[in-house]
Amino acid sequence: MVSDSRIEPIVGRKSFAAVAINSASKAGEWIKTKLGGFTSLNIKSSPGDLVTEVDKGAETMIRNLIMTHFPDHSFLGEEGVEPGPEASSAALRDVMDAEYLWIVDPIDGTTNFVHGFPFFCVSIALACKGEVILGVVYDPSRDELFIAEKGKGAYVHGKRMRVSPDAVLRESLVATGFPPYGGAALPLNMRQLLAVVPKVRNVRSNGSAALHLAYVAAGRLSAFWEVGLNAWDMAAGYLLIQESGGRVTDMKGEPYHLGVRNVVATNGHIHDELLQVLQSAESEGEPGTGTPFKHGE
Repeated sequence: MVSDSRIEPIVGRKSFAAVAINSASKAGEWIKTKLGGFTSLNIKSSPGDLVTEVDKGAETMIRNLIMTHFPDHSFLGEEGVEPGPEASSAALRDVMDAEYLWIVDPIDGTTNFVHGFPFFCVSIALACKGEVILGVVYDPSRDELFIAEKGKGAYVHGKRMRVSPDAVLRESLVATGFPPYGGAALPLNMRQLLAVVPKVRNVRSNGSAALHLAYVAAGRLSAFWEVGLNAWDMAAGYLLIQESGGRVTDMKGEPYHLGVRNVVATNGHIHDELLQVLQSAESEGEPGTGTPFKHGE
């Protein structure tokens, strides 16, 4: 890609994009060698929220590679944050106003990695004063690297990505994910699923938000929604979709920002229709109470 010095200065002969690609690729290659060979497995917040020494090692690798070139930049990685939504929100607030902030999920889809299910990825984003300007998602199992730079398009295998042309929900393949935390998030997600399934061609749930978002950008999915995500799950994927002609909002339809936790990402054509279905499910509230879920976007 042609470098744009306005948002991508060259430091030590390395551009932001080059460093992100190199970091994601090296970490992804190392992660793949550890598939089926991790030695420690710990539960963070729930049985569905896992971490291994490979997650931590990959994050350390990525951090070191980035900081070698950009030592003055800030860094927000999943494994450096205590589990739970409150801790995640607090960690983001601490670095939200940084001039340059790298946002990293070393393995998005750790549960898949643990079980040998080949749907996980490395996600790296760079935000400038809160605005995402670079996103890289690398899938080591398929050796696919998705990249977007603000204003310069999104690419996979060197080819420009475009979102799907599907015009209505009934012709769409969509995806979702299930929150690992307890409370009201899972019941809301299940109500949404029940509402969406009859209105679409089919639904997938493969366990990696970042890859699902990349698939929306590539036109392989028409939409993705999930409750209770974090900035490191979404930041790179958001820009991939934005630069591929799609649309990303919270569940109220407000534009995406780093603090969004409940996301709706689509090809743009079906966005309002999907939002309406999801909002109708939310308005039903908790079973037996009539109280709507407060999602705190």
